[in-house]
Amino acid sequence: MRWRTFAIAVPYLWLLLFFLAPFAIVLKIALSEAMLARPPYAPLFEWGPDGSLAVRASLQNFLFLLRDDLYWKAYLNSARIALISTAFCLILGYPVAYGIARSSPTARTVLLMLVILPFWTSFLLRVYAWIGILKNNGPINNMLLAIGIIDEPITMMQTDFAVYVGIVYAYLPFMILPLFARLVRIDHTLLEAAADLGCRPLRAFLTVTLPLSLPGIVAGSLLVFIPAVGEFVIPALLGGPDTLMIGRVLWDEFFANRDWPVASAVAIAALFLLVIPITVFQRLRADQEGA
Repeated sequence: MRWRTFAIAVPYLWLLLFFLAPFAIVLKIALSEAMLARPPYAPLFEWGPDGSLAVRASLQNFLFLLRDDLYWKAYLNSARIALISTAFCLILGYPVAYGIARSSPTARTVLLMLVILPFWTSFLLRVYAWIGILKNNGPINNMLLAIGIIDEPITMMQTDFAVYVGIVYAYLPFMILPLFARLVRIDHTLLEAAADLGCRPLRAFLTVTLPLSLPGIVAGSLLVFIPAVGEFVIPALLGGPDTLMIGRVLWDEFFANRDWPVASAVAIAALFLLVIPITVFQRLRADQEGA
């Protein structure tokens, strides 16, 4: 009984130390006022000379996010880029996952290793590699110029296109692996039964394989969409000055403006904007599966 209690307590302790405690610190900073000091915010709780406790909590930082269109435009642009990138990851990742799931066990191991292999290299180095690939004198432009498709280099760096390429490249394995885990468990006798009943391969895929793989699609989409919304490195290195994403706004507020209360409010708002719709979606999904 003690070991069972210990096993249950470990994940809760992990969440308490590495999620709830940092969240409480960020929330405390978001409710405080900015000031020229170190740290650059006023204390939230202060003891008076008579021993009374004064609380200086304020929602002004959150109201400021609503008044300034910079922040909600950054939220919307981040959601748009993350959503489009997730769609491309699904379009590219589903055939790959399907092919790996239908391959032989020996080939499956090799193919999964190739999917995971990029994680053995530094994320920053892989993004820097795309700078060399997409620049005006990079291999893509040189090849297109050599075969005569274009007369002058195509500007790909510092555009939204480069950001999409970087995000899709970086997060594609997070789409492939959950899809593979779901597709490999599908009973192939269902497809054989559909074929015996006269169902063509395309229709069998749409009526059998695709519905059974929906949990994998949802899991992969969430694993791509959530980190892509707050992505900072890829937009900073591959995007242009007009590529406005919430991760870049957070960086500017923390390190350039040193406005920690506003930056903390931006982080808290981003967390709730992501968690609340995902929680509602998961609850509806669980209700549908229970029904």
